[in-house]
Amino acid sequence: MSRKFEKLFRSPYAVPNCLQTTDEGLWIVDQITDRVALVDPVTPVDHYGVNKWIREIATESSNTSGLSYGDGALWLGANGPGTLWRPIRDTDAQEGDIFKVDPATGKTLARYPLPGGGGTHGLDYDHFEPGMIWLTTLKSQTLTKVRIADWSIQKVLNLPYNRAHGVVRVQDGVWVVFTSDRVIVKFDTETGKELDRVEVPKSEPEPHGLSIYGKDFLYCDATSGWVTKITL
Repeated sequence: MSRKFEKLFRSPYAVPNCLQTTDEGLWIVDQITDRVALVDPVTPVDHYGVNKWIREIATESSNTSGLSYGDGALWLGANGPGTLWRPIRDTDAQEGDIFKVDPATGKTLARYPLPGGGGTHGLDYDHFEPGMIWLTTLKSQTLTKVRIADWSIQKVLNLPYNRAHGVVRVQDGVWVVFTSDRVIVKFDTETGKELDRVEVPKSEPEPHGLSIYGKDFLYCDATSGWVTKITL
């Protein structure tokens, strides 16, 4: 099935590694500073190609790679310390950690270890089964469903490719970005069977973070800074 790709605007940050739509607008995370900006995705693009900035928060996350919204909070995936980009902070994760963050202040509301250790590149709060969150667990090349209340593993799906990135839970499955393979695959949440896929041509920005956008997708490219719409 053919999909339409449209470059919408550039991120306000140099290295946007994940993004999430909400009723307020579009949240975008910078992997270097771990700051999160809320932007208006529908305002006209100015001559720099960057949309209107609504507000910004600083967070205690590090090397941030994964963003979602649920239970009134932002959820950030810290993919280890941020020392590749900046001086170390006391709050930096040593391996993968998941932060629950106040979207108004950036305050850390809770912090959880990534199941099995290692790193993570993507996550999504489950709005179809509230209280659950899906995490890419790179060490084992899996996607892990976790119950937040007791941080217990509920399901583990083996993934066919490495470098799993953005995650989007939908009613009839879960989509996962595989950045190096330039493919976004939809899986059955019980069996892990492939249900659908979107191939991202080399002529388009590289897919990293992914978010639902109405009936379509938005994704960000940490290398070029572009935010791109995929019409499904």
